[in-house]
Amino acid sequence: MKRIDKPISEEEEIARTRMPEEGEMFAVVSEMLGEGRMRVECDDGKVRIGRLIGKMRKRIWVRIGDLVLVKPWVVEGDKKCDIIWKYTPTQANYLKKKGYLKNLEI
Repeated sequence: MKRIDKPISEEEEIARTRMPEEGEMFAVVSEMLGEGRMRVECDDGKVRIGRLIGKMRKRIWVRIGDLVLVKPWVVEGDKKCDIIWKYTPTQANYLKKKGYLKNLEI
């Protein structure tokens, strides 16, 4: 039996927007490095190498310019991070309009 997903309205998508928790921050993908790794410009002004976590690897496609949510590593936190969420363009515009992305260029 096939599962048929209903299209999500723009209001529902905005309501589902995930906000950063403690230790997480917004970032924009600036360069693809291969093997699930990419260079990201974080909200705190640092450039880190981000790694897609396992459950996102083949399910979510991330491109240059996408807004993502990252969690810096405990060790080498200034240089490396895990990419834990990708925002849709609608969600990114909503966050920008509400003033959450002051330090980032989308």
